[in-house]
Amino acid sequence: MRILLVEDDPEQLEPLHSALTRCGHIVDAVEDGATAQWLLAEKAYNLLILDWMLPQGDGIEICQEYRQQGHSSPILILTAKDTTADKVKGLDAGADDYLVKPVDLEELLARVRALRRRSPLWSGDILQVPPLSLNLDTMVLEGGTKSLKLKSREFQLLEYLLRHPQQVLTREQIELALWEWGEEPESNAVAARVKRLRQRLREVGLADCVETVYGMGYRLISLGEKSP
Repeated sequence: MRILLVEDDPEQLEPLHSALTRCGHIVDAVEDGATAQWLLAEKAYNLLILDWMLPQGDGIEICQEYRQQGHSSPILILTAKDTTADKVKGLDAGADDYLVKPVDLEELLARVRALRRRSPLWSGDILQVPPLSLNLDTMVLEGGTKSLKLKSREFQLLEYLLRHPQQVLTREQIELALWEWGEEPESNAVAARVKRLRQRLREVGLADCVETVYGMGYRLISLGEKSP
């Protein structure tokens, strides 16, 4: 899941970013409202996590404008404001949830899991292309009678492939989908990540599920299917 995280305090931004990334999310983390607005015009997000008080704007304004533009992805507001009137203001602006600072990371992650289920892209907690399945909550890959837990980068690539089964995905598409804003992937970064995922898939006997389409990219197939 791609998340826009907007928090102006670096001491709070870093642990939030790290916790979300460890859970397999792709997180574009920024510290001001202007950059957040620019990213929202350039990219599609599955979830927005917005601090209320920001330089160059605030989370409530961003939330209102995002809803006025017709976007439906869930929004979580973070703020030190804890009165009922403040919560009502945030919810009326279009937020789906509201979390008072200081943020407990376990509670934040639980709310993110709950909000993910409200995303237009949600199709269940388990993605499957038989005989492979991936649990989005636990990051556990299962194939046949074997299972293993993936690391976040492996999980991100496999989730993306599972959401586009049988579709040839170019290196450029994978970079746009999986690299965070501000990152500059090296020329062999996608190939290296695919190689690492295949190594993990081999542990459950499914390395052949990720196929190289030479000159084009990669695609996920079921073991019963092969390219002509």
